[in-house]
Amino acid sequence: MTTFWKASLLGAAALAIASCQAAPAPVADNAPVNSALAETPVAATPAPAHDIAPAPQQVAAASAHPGEAVYKQFCAACHDQPEATRSPAVSTLKQMSLQFINYSLTQGKMKAQGAMLSDEQRAQVVNFLIGAKPPTDSWTSAMMCEAARLPVDLTGAAAITNFGFDMHNTRSLTAEKAGLTKAQIAKLELAWAVGIPDATGMRSQGAVVGKNLFVPVADAGAMYAFDISVPEKPCLQWVYNTPGGAPLRTSAAFGWVDGTPLLVFSGLDTMVHAVDARTGKAVWTKTVGTYSYSTATGTPSVLKDRIIVPVSQFEIVFAGSNDIICCTNHGYVVSLDPKTGEQQWRYDTMPEAERVRDRGDGKPLMGPSGAPIWNSPSIDEKRGLIYFATGESNSPPAHRNTNAVIAVDLKTGKEKWSFHATPNDIYNIGCDLVSKPELLNCTSKPETVYRDVDFGASTILGTHSDGKQLVYAGQKSGSVWAFEPDTGKVVWRKALGTGGALGGVHWGIAYDKDTVFVPISTVGQPIPGEWDFDPNIKPGLYALNAKTGAIKWQFNPEAPANAPPMPPGFPVHSIAMSAAPAVIDGVVIAATLDGTLYALDSQTGALIWKQATAKDYTTINGVPGKGGAIDAVSIYAANGLLITNSGYGSFGQAPGNVILGFEPKK
Repeated sequence: MTTFWKASLLGAAALAIASCQAAPAPVADNAPVNSALAETPVAATPAPAHDIAPAPQQVAAASAHPGEAVYKQFCAACHDQPEATRSPAVSTLKQMSLQFINYSLTQGKMKAQGAMLSDEQRAQVVNFLIGAKPPTDSWTSAMMCEAARLPVDLTGAAAITNFGFDMHNTRSLTAEKAGLTKAQIAKLELAWAVGIPDATGMRSQGAVVGKNLFVPVADAGAMYAFDISVPEKPCLQWVYNTPGGAPLRTSAAFGWVDGTPLLVFSGLDTMVHAVDARTGKAVWTKTVGTYSYSTATGTPSVLKDRIIVPVSQFEIVFAGSNDIICCTNHGYVVSLDPKTGEQQWRYDTMPEAERVRDRGDGKPLMGPSGAPIWNSPSIDEKRGLIYFATGESNSPPAHRNTNAVIAVDLKTGKEKWSFHATPNDIYNIGCDLVSKPELLNCTSKPETVYRDVDFGASTILGTHSDGKQLVYAGQKSGSVWAFEPDTGKVVWRKALGTGGALGGVHWGIAYDKDTVFVPISTVGQPIPGEWDFDPNIKPGLYALNAKTGAIKWQFNPEAPANAPPMPPGFPVHSIAMSAAPAVIDGVVIAATLDGTLYALDSQTGALIWKQATAKDYTTINGVPGKGGAIDAVSIYAANGLLITNSGYGSFGQAPGNVILGFEPKK
């Protein structure tokens, strides 16, 4: 633990103790009086003149918490408007752990803001937000398996090995792999809930091998191994905690490497963890970030001779500020030796940034930049290629590999082809299409189209019933693309609206039986000359013909009558479909941001089952549980259970802290 971290922890604890010893606040004028005392008759006795009480004086209000002023000065501008800034709301911050907030301020995304604070100020704002919350993992001891179930049994087949369940990223499971049939899905009911202390964003799915479930939890900075051989009563086999408590970010990948079963996942700090699935002990760790804002979001892929790791960056969050020299970061992919973690090759989406021009104050505007890789590559071992997609540019010139779908050689990392879907999309939070000359890092028309329509969803290599294969990609613009795997030639494009910063296709798509399943978060706004609005296109789930892009069917949940209006370009939270869906035995499982799960017939779109999850839960591990929005990578199945996370406290959405298991009613 660093001295920096210790100072924050000790300072927060000291402030908490001090606040507990503070004098009680004065009673308000309308406070209820103790009735027993009020009803006791007391004889009235005139007081001597010298004992007459002085006239009442106005009592000063209780002193404001010192951390409140720090919050208002350094934090409120973002966290009081979470949808505009894509930051957790202050109400969500107050539910986070001491460990998570301290990491964010010292080493994570908020380290630049944290560096502006003294140790005392940092401790004050942490205490203002959460009080004295010590890290807690006592629930893990109580949930440990009995001796017979404690050893990890990996004799069963691996059902989920990466983000897309398989190397092609289809997000499709057979009844055999899931342990669930279509008929059983129609009869699902809650079997259990597991709560994670102080978690607010449940973003990652688990890897599944036989009757073992391996789940990383971002906020906890931990990977948990569960035995689910008894579906209604999971138990805990081991816990892996990241060094220094660094938050995790990706889902888990699994693969065998020379007889060693490896679980591989990455953290907010870009540290890749390779852990022995039998013991929960690290085989190796490797930090792959090289830029000031590098991070990891896409799940790695474990092959016999290499581990493929996508690397993103979040310079976009800060680059609108004049305090930042913009922009120098870009995305890349690395191939690591699975035995040691040593780098085999690195593919950069663009060359290093250079000075483009003076931004107006004698400081440089740098470029090219951008192309973060938020998604998980699909692996084509037959052709020896990997496919992935990128995000927008952060500064001019907008490189051809921004907002692009790219194929690189699996063995060498050399680019095979690249398709630039939306050119000149230079975007930073804080800028907009209206010229803001006072914001020196911002660009405006005609230099940028300023749409932020990156590819957040992972690519899919889909195999048709006739054996032909296409690569599919869903974009935040609302467009779904199909490409020839060998050349990158566009076969078809289907526009399901114009999308937006949090709209279009957000976290993922799925593929099964000549059909691409596409969740749409928001349709977006009209763009003259590009897309004329079809009133039938609404947020929801779309089944597209994999060969042509034609809509087979669509499912559009209706917003409640009392749903609040949202700003233009943002999702209607209650009905927006943002999370990556899953297909199980001919049933598509998708979710809306109000925390509702929908099970739909994959051939017809007919509703089979529906379940609301945004509520309180009595958990099997004794931690108070609360569901919220379902987003990111939350829906999968294992050993007869449909499993989902509930709670995602970003973008103004409802936080939560539960993993839910549903099994067929018996």
